[in-house]
Amino acid sequence: MRDLSVTDLSAVVKAYDVRGVVPEQLDEALAELFGAAFVETTAAEAIVTGHDMRSSSPGLAAAFARGAAGQGADVTEIGLCSTDELYFASGSLGQAGAMFTASHNPARYNGIKMCRAGAAPIGQDTGLLDIRALVERWAAGGELPAPRRPAGSIRQRDMLEEYAAHLLSLVDLSGIRPLRIVVDAGNGMSGLTAPAVFSNVPVDIIPLYFELDGTFPHHEANPLNPANIVDLQHAVREKGADLGLAFDGDADRCFVVDERGEAVTPSAVTALIAVRLLAGRPGSTVLHNLITSRTVPEVIREHGGTPVRTRVGHSFIKAEMNRTNAVFGGEHSAHYYFRDFYNADTGMLAALHVIAALGSQAEPLSGLMRRYQRMPASGEINSTVRDTRSTLVSVREHFAGRAGVTTDELDGLTVSAPTWWFNLRPSNTEPLLRLNVEATESSTLDRIRDEVLALVRA
Repeated sequence: MRDLSVTDLSAVVKAYDVRGVVPEQLDEALAELFGAAFVETTAAEAIVTGHDMRSSSPGLAAAFARGAAGQGADVTEIGLCSTDELYFASGSLGQAGAMFTASHNPARYNGIKMCRAGAAPIGQDTGLLDIRALVERWAAGGELPAPRRPAGSIRQRDMLEEYAAHLLSLVDLSGIRPLRIVVDAGNGMSGLTAPAVFSNVPVDIIPLYFELDGTFPHHEANPLNPANIVDLQHAVREKGADLGLAFDGDADRCFVVDERGEAVTPSAVTALIAVRLLAGRPGSTVLHNLITSRTVPEVIREHGGTPVRTRVGHSFIKAEMNRTNAVFGGEHSAHYYFRDFYNADTGMLAALHVIAALGSQAEPLSGLMRRYQRMPASGEINSTVRDTRSTLVSVREHFAGRAGVTTDELDGLTVSAPTWWFNLRPSNTEPLLRLNVEATESSTLDRIRDEVLALVRA
């Protein structure tokens, strides 16, 4: 094996996945090693792989398949797909999985999201660090271990229709009123999956940027950045649409815009879906990460559910979904997790629930969502800092001891009071602190936000 001159993959192996610049940080030779290490670490006998529309994705996915098959695993390649379609394939086939995508990152990036059979997550605490260690050792000149069995097979299979049918089996869309919906695919994978799903839904779809193009010529495929939903907002107003939907590059996240062109917070979408699922499964557990609005646990309790607060990140939430048998989970980043979807996240299923909720009653989306958007929120505010740990300590000490104020460190620092709360959380990959603030009044929100930022940016 040739020496790839790789001894440290810390810049490439993140908390939940592999991600880097192609080919400087991630190339086909390295992808082949990841395929071999994945099989060696997980002892997977069968693997399903998929990839997004980036120009580097087919080659990287094929190299991973070669590495996996070389270690004895049979590989099913489903080709172009969304990340949630890969999770569906992993769950329905009972096979480990690997998705090649860098989600919303720029075109020069790519990455690998890996899971065990049944779409069970793999993160730093559940095997990813072991995979990294093997790849580093082999890349530096070590020998691959002898395969545990003869080389596996590699075959192709199209699962798009099965994926679409499964999603549609989970939401009752019969009898909904006619809806006009603008869908912004951002040149990402929902340009492939949305037509397959919505062709069987009684709605009028107006497509934006459905052409698969990993250079993202129209805008970055990250709908949480307000600049990236401007075209969607304009189209919703211009076409008189009932709502707008925007998906990120690998289509596992969905962002919603109401009939006025106003953004609907992911927290409100989480609350709406929770209510729908609790109606059919009273008393169920629903997860929400610690940055979602306080409205979310309030609504869950009001509808007879049990809210459970979690850390940020899909590997943590999927593990908690499994532990608690939660029916649903939502994040502030527009990731939505469903027990009926192998505890995995799917933006498309979340979109179908919003459509069903809107279409089954007469109110516009803005009216429907008003009951789930009760408190002003800052959104995420990033600050570059030299030392995230010492800054967090300083902020905690500044607020600790005030009457009615509590703190916890489940994920970063959360400081709570009766009429406001904030979370200050370090980035996993950059010297950044991410601030989210919510309060009962806008004036209180502004005051707390400015007070925290003054400390962070001092």
